[in-house]
Amino acid sequence: ANYTSESLKAVDAEVAKANAVLNNSEATKEEVEAAVSELTKALAGLEANPVETVKPGDTTVSVKTGDDNVIGATVALMTLSLAGYYISKKRKS
Repeated sequence: ANYTSESLKAVDAEVAKANAVLNNSEATKEEVEAAVSELTKALAGLEANPVETVKPGDTTVSVKTGDDNVIGATVALMTLSLAGYYISKKRKS
């Protein structure tokens, strides 16, 4: 889904050819090198599908993640812990 169908078809064809050479126990060194070279070229020629970008005038609102809630809870727990520590120290004195 990330690449154009034409470039992906070229890679699929070269993979099929490379598998044929791979499964051929009598393949020569030149055949193997040619298969590797062609497959490498096909992989280098993969073209990515265009990525959608935000267009001028787009009114889509970004999503708020709610990270403030976690920070607030942490600060509240720290405050309670410090208050408890202070009270326990005061009782011992």
